[in-house]
Amino acid sequence: MVKLDSKVPSGNIQDKWERHKFEMKLVNPANKRKHTVLVVGTGLAGASAAASLAELGYKVKVFCIQDSPRRAHSIAAQGGINAAKNYPNDGDSVWRLFYDTVKGGDFRAREANVYRLAQVSVNIIDQCVAQGVPFAREYGGLLDNRSFGGAQVSRTFYARGQTGQQLLLGAYQALMRQVGKGAVQLFSRREMLDLVLVDGKARGITARNLVSGEIESYSGDAVLLATGGYGNVYYLSTNAKNSNVTASWRCHKKGALFGNPCFTQIHPTCIPRSGDYQSKLTLMSESLRNDGRVWVPKAKDDKRHPAEIPESERDFYLERIYPSFGNLVPRDVASRQAKFRVDEGRGVGHTAEAVYLDFGDAIKRLGQEAISEKYGNLFQMYEKITGENPYKQPMRIFPAVHYTMGGLWVDYNLMSSIPGLHVLGEANFSDHGANRLGASALMQGLADGYFIIPYTLGNYLSSNKFESLNETHPAFIESKKQVSQKLMQLLSVKGKRTSDEIHRQLGQLMWEYVGMSRTKQGLQKVAKDIAGLREEFWKNVCVPGDANFKNSSLEHACRLADFLELGELMARDGLEREESCGGHFREEFQTADNEALRNDEKFCHVSAWEYKGVENSPLWQMHQEPLIFENVKLSQRSYK
Repeated sequence: MVKLDSKVPSGNIQDKWERHKFEMKLVNPANKRKHTVLVVGTGLAGASAAASLAELGYKVKVFCIQDSPRRAHSIAAQGGINAAKNYPNDGDSVWRLFYDTVKGGDFRAREANVYRLAQVSVNIIDQCVAQGVPFAREYGGLLDNRSFGGAQVSRTFYARGQTGQQLLLGAYQALMRQVGKGAVQLFSRREMLDLVLVDGKARGITARNLVSGEIESYSGDAVLLATGGYGNVYYLSTNAKNSNVTASWRCHKKGALFGNPCFTQIHPTCIPRSGDYQSKLTLMSESLRNDGRVWVPKAKDDKRHPAEIPESERDFYLERIYPSFGNLVPRDVASRQAKFRVDEGRGVGHTAEAVYLDFGDAIKRLGQEAISEKYGNLFQMYEKITGENPYKQPMRIFPAVHYTMGGLWVDYNLMSSIPGLHVLGEANFSDHGANRLGASALMQGLADGYFIIPYTLGNYLSSNKFESLNETHPAFIESKKQVSQKLMQLLSVKGKRTSDEIHRQLGQLMWEYVGMSRTKQGLQKVAKDIAGLREEFWKNVCVPGDANFKNSSLEHACRLADFLELGELMARDGLEREESCGGHFREEFQTADNEALRNDEKFCHVSAWEYKGVENSPLWQMHQEPLIFENVKLSQRSYK
């Protein structure tokens, strides 16, 4: 029986992290040079971790699926990064950021992890300013802040609409400094396809060289996984097309528990789907809801141009339903309300699957130049994609899959259930519960990489003995053999359907039944449908080409095989959780006014799934980590 030990320190929540840092074992500076750490992923979490560990003296090997770490998907987090600095003097504090994050996640996150995140948030801004990140500043030169959903204070630091890109460049330059010094070896265009265990510990990875097709082995004393989320299981999402679950999933199949897989975030501010030909969706930053007002016509099937609809015939529904927060309610709330309006027949645009985000009032009040200074590149991007000028007419937006709160289960030290396998950023489940507040993803990625893993990894390394080994060890040879066999199996099917076609079908199933709302009947159906689609995939997929050179079709098919298993687990997790919380909205469990209705008595826990293997039925067994709320009182979440 798997025992989930969160390793949360005892004592007052304000003191846990400081005392834990003191009580953890340290690695002698001279001994750090003897340890090799493998970091998989070079987004904010991976790049900051690799740079920090190399700066401390460890030997670091870092693996990038792109041609450069600068192309990591972290650049897509446009709107900002939260920190409890209280620069506007509007009542913010570490405690308030902690409270807002726990409440925003609908009381399904571990308190101690969230409080630590709020604590270190104040250091992240100083770190990034020192690196030269060009945060927006007020007239007097002080750093500026803006508001984001789920908060009544302004705590979000930003760089116009490209905050993620600027923060990534800061982490990238720190990483490349260590590459230049020889402390970090950078392996680009590599995709991790297996985790190598020796004596039950994570000691290396097996990766495919995406240029040559060669299967390669790399050994070390610990593995840090920072490979992002799994939103592309839905096919259409705001994620980059290369974003996938494979590295996490292969670790899961080696014994790492998967936490809360059904917790996915639907972002309310995306450019609507325009046709079946699309392969991805584009995010419009949540920061736009600071000045944009969300509305739909009051009348059903109103096809008039928005300029022809007078204000008296417009329903500013977020302002009407949630007067305290208005357009800045959390993402799950705004997304559901947009769906309700469309289901009522009040959607706009040629598909009638959109609502308006209108800047007319803000432009009248502040002027177009001021709006352009804040959001100019976002407005430019919207116009390029839609052909519509958002300065002249409202944007059309609709919810889309964006972020995944679920991920590999980790303890307080960010270590998975496999000793030595640490998981950072969106790849772990730890900080956001059932819904992530806007501008918290960048905060978590940098907190994990810059300020948490340098301490907790040292504790692991100093508490264990590591036999000397290299890539000739039998475990590495066996791993390469298994990876090669799976690739050859995919190439040998010689079916008639492309992986893209099957992935699109999987995405439609996921969006329909495991998307914005879910039902018992739908979840039961889709679990069977996905199992059938997985069988169809292995019988009828067509993967052209060869394994021994660049083959994007093989890459995609390999990732889809993992998505087809993950999709079933997500449905099973959603079926087990008979409540509504955050982004997990079961239609059977809602209040009289259509808000999420939690069941704290039965489901105030993390669901951590263990893979049992193909020879077992069912494939997974669920374990539970109880969530105890000592500092934030469990209550019905309200933003009214």
